[in-house]
Amino acid sequence: MPSNHRLKREDELARLSRVKAAPPVVPDPLGPELISFFKTSVQRRQTRLEKIADCWSALVPGLLNANCALEGLTRGSLTVLVDTASHLYELKQLLLAGLEKQLLTACAGAGLRKIALKRGRWYAGDTAEDRRVRFA
Repeated sequence: MPSNHRLKREDELARLSRVKAAPPVVPDPLGPELISFFKTSVQRRQTRLEKIADCWSALVPGLLNANCALEGLTRGSLTVLVDTASHLYELKQLLLAGLEKQLLTACAGAGLRKIALKRGRWYAGDTAEDRRVRFA
């Protein structure tokens, strides 16, 4: 009799467990949300920066281009990092001599309205091999 009673209790517990257990919550798929975010935020911005970067590479002399990096584009203002004061001066002089007007004209479709130069480093180290993009 005691084993029969134990079987009834186990059956009752199994039934209660089945009835009381909540089904697992299945979240909405993340893929469509990520694709939507990418298309509205990243892709559009990347396309604009790509056009500006292409124009920048074509118009800025190679030596200066190697010593600067496009940091970002905010409200039509392109921020450019330049690693040394002498390169910053040379680039500023080139922009004042007409390069800025050429860049603004060539990149008007990408929303470029102003170029701001800023001294800073986008790489760690002192050699040319160390000039890799660093992500903070």
